[in-house]
Amino acid sequence: MKLCYWMYAGPAHIGTLRVASSFKNVHAIMHAPLGDDYFNVMRSMLERERDFTPVTASIVDRHVLARGSQEKVVDNITRKDKEDQPDLILLTPTCTSSILQEDLPNFVNRAAMETSADVLLADVNHYRVNELQAADRTFEQVVRFYVDKQQGTSIPKTVRPSVNILGMFTLGFHNQHDTRELRRLLNDVGIDVNMVIPEGCSVHALKNVPKAWVNIVPYREVGLMAAEYLQTVWDMPYTRTIPMGLVDIAAFIRELFDKLKAVQGAHRELAESALLSDAAVTTYIDQQTRFVSQSAWFSRSIDCQNLTGKKVVVFGDATHAAAMTKILAREMGVRVVCAGTYCKHEGNWFREQVVNYCDEILVTEDHTQVGDLIARVEPAAIFGTQMERHIGKRLDIPCGVISAPVHIQNFPLGFRPFLGYEGTNQIADLVYNSFTLGMEDHLLEIFGGHDTKEVISKSLSSLDGLVWSPDGLAELQKVPGFVRAKIKRNTEKFAKANGFSEITVDVMYAAKEAAGA
Repeated sequence: MKLCYWMYAGPAHIGTLRVASSFKNVHAIMHAPLGDDYFNVMRSMLERERDFTPVTASIVDRHVLARGSQEKVVDNITRKDKEDQPDLILLTPTCTSSILQEDLPNFVNRAAMETSADVLLADVNHYRVNELQAADRTFEQVVRFYVDKQQGTSIPKTVRPSVNILGMFTLGFHNQHDTRELRRLLNDVGIDVNMVIPEGCSVHALKNVPKAWVNIVPYREVGLMAAEYLQTVWDMPYTRTIPMGLVDIAAFIRELFDKLKAVQGAHRELAESALLSDAAVTTYIDQQTRFVSQSAWFSRSIDCQNLTGKKVVVFGDATHAAAMTKILAREMGVRVVCAGTYCKHEGNWFREQVVNYCDEILVTEDHTQVGDLIARVEPAAIFGTQMERHIGKRLDIPCGVISAPVHIQNFPLGFRPFLGYEGTNQIADLVYNSFTLGMEDHLLEIFGGHDTKEVISKSLSSLDGLVWSPDGLAELQKVPGFVRAKIKRNTEKFAKANGFSEITVDVMYAAKEAAGA
């Protein structure tokens, strides 16, 4: 555990609650003190849910501490069972309540004797894992609990080729939009969607999971453990390619059909099921790349060529950061000076994915390291989380948000997927619109706008203490807007290095001469 005032991934119980509230008719009991019960408000606000979030806090207070928690926890479980009649009740402590070292498995066993619903204790170490790791583990635990009940029974595969989509859940980054786009793509190539799990799925329907031919894992952060369990126990292969970006979408489709053909070859009863030929798959990929996705055309246009060689920093979860790095470098010719992720547990996979597409790799959970790196390399744009957007605002560097954690504006009401061919269009728009173009700032300077306002300090804390004189600010205001932030930072670095506490016109000219301009 580490004391932080900001984190990329939240505490473990948030991941568990995200999975529980994604399933249909599942209720979560959170054993926690006041202050840990903010999940309901957060989910209702960000997802704009019309219904109440199915999470109840079993509050740990001084009275509970005095007499023990068992009675209160069991009472809350049995009460919600009678009131809501859920299919499953999932009990989770938080980091704080875990300190009490209570016998929660015994609480669950006692409550299960009095409820009609199944009762599970989230099998998560709250001191060792973060939100994403806990979500992945809880998801696998629920899937295993219900699918294992089918052990020993013969479950036939669907007649038509079909897949399960694993890991689509509440508060995910554009998850609902990605689900819709994946459904469209799969329908185009004649593949049925057996189940989407856990979003909107009943736990009792999980018995049908083994009917699908292949599992699709769109994001490595959540769904991978369940996919590996299903492959080991039920011999269900899963895709490893993330369908984001034109190159990887084509690779994903080919990988999917290779696995479908392998399943068909292993089951005689599926021999008559129709699968697209290799030629038909190639034709579909070509048609979608040239006529549905505008990204390939855009990458050859003069607009995209203007971005060639520009420096960017990419940071986010492992899935989105890796995919975005490859798209920028491989498909758009943009130079990625640093690619990074806060998913330290996926660090090795991330390095393998991006090593050939960037100058530097950063794996860290410390946002100050990311901020210092951005200040050092001075990229033309940033692609990251809401924290990188905040950093960009301080340094006057534009930022496109490509990964959670995010603010409410990144839960759009309109259709904005990142996966699939429509996702390539959204990414191309995001990339192009994230760069500050010189002509745009020049026009703002001529006609009036944000660029004509008084220059204020946006430096990082390392340059605090410097003061700009009135004549220095006036001179800085004359610098064209699209290079002003860079001139300002370089001048402040020069002043700091040479012991100036006030930046005047003379200091600016000295900095200019030192830079050889």
